Amino acid sequence: MTADDTFGRLDDDDYPAYTMGRAAEMLGTTQGFLRAIGEARLITPLRSAGGHRRYSRYQLRIAARARELVDHGTPIEAACRIVILEDQLEEAQRLNAEYRRAAESSAPPASA
Repeated sequence: MTADDTFGRLDDDDYPAYTMGRAAEMLGTTQGFLRAIGEARLITPLRSAGGHRRYSRYQLRIAARARELVDHGTPIEAACRIVILEDQLEEAQRLNAEYRRAAESSAPPASA
């Protein structure tokens, strides 16, 4: 892997660039919170060769949403379920929009 390959990955939302400590610091939370949402299966951090958890930007956005809900009094398990459902809804809406565009582009033109 070249240096150019490594730097290119930094733009990748799924690249596990952040250690647990850095992720917790960025989110303003504890490492225990990150472990808890991992145990609730909201996110599954990748592991470095040494076994340390690594988080992607996408995972940090998901974790930030869970933290927001928890900060407003939602139990962590419920917050994780809400975030999962929100993510699924967003994906379904994205797919619907794609299908709609595809259907509209393949529909015969309306007669005048």
